[in-house]
Amino acid sequence: MSDIVALTGSRAGLPRRLLRNRGGMVGLVLCTAFVLLAIAAPLLAPHDPLATDWGALRQPPSLRYWFGTDDIGRDVLSRVIWGSRASLMAGVVSVLIAMAVGVPLGTLSGYAGGATDVILMRITDGLLAVPALILAIALAAFLGPSLTNAMLAIGIAAAPVFMRLTRGEMLATLQAEYVEAARSMGYTNLRIVLRHILPNIMPVLLVQATLSIASAIIAEAGLSFLGLGQQPPAPSWGSMLNAAQRYLSQAPWMALYPGLTIFAIVMALNVLGDGLRDALDPRYY
Repeated sequence: MSDIVALTGSRAGLPRRLLRNRGGMVGLVLCTAFVLLAIAAPLLAPHDPLATDWGALRQPPSLRYWFGTDDIGRDVLSRVIWGSRASLMAGVVSVLIAMAVGVPLGTLSGYAGGATDVILMRITDGLLAVPALILAIALAAFLGPSLTNAMLAIGIAAAPVFMRLTRGEMLATLQAEYVEAARSMGYTNLRIVLRHILPNIMPVLLVQATLSIASAIIAEAGLSFLGLGQQPPAPSWGSMLNAAQRYLSQAPWMALYPGLTIFAIVMALNVLGDGLRDALDPRYY
């Protein structure tokens, strides 16, 4: 029972400990800013992201176009703002898909053991042997180019990580005293898993999810760069980089701002993930 008290206290003090973690707070503030930016894109974008100005092709940053214009006269700032919607949605939805697939299978593998565990883990090992981005590219090419298919491909490619992590945490938690106590009280396996094990391994999964969102955003940008994600003319950071590669010497701002935006959100998510990990680890406090 002492394990339950410790874990409950750890979760209860999470906001206070996260506030004391400067890196985690910086990551949280930046991530919140990006989310608000995506939600308020129609209000914040100074121009229509699809509107072209044939008299302002590849114009450098100015008072009218703060981030300059692209090869067909579209406002880069507006496209960066609207592109945040596709990238953030791809990151979150992909990780939700990965967790929806990986967590139940990892739970089944760790709790059931035996042949079930062996079969599921060999499948997981096979999937982990292929780089996640390569697997996502193959799946997206098979499913067809679209943002929806890209999210599905990234989610499936990321699922083995959650399977392996959940299984490992399950095996460690099964040895806890409160699990043995629940068994001795005659609780069903489903109740033990849902009421006693999953809530206590969720903090670890939350940290992994935060880090995986950053990887999913990079993967979505890569797929869009290759033409397998968000389809033009809809704005996406990856497709903007694809269009910019032909004008790196004449119009470097076309690649600079989408690239910096990807860097900023990925860095913020990684810093937030590190802060959550420290805040959830009682050894730090």
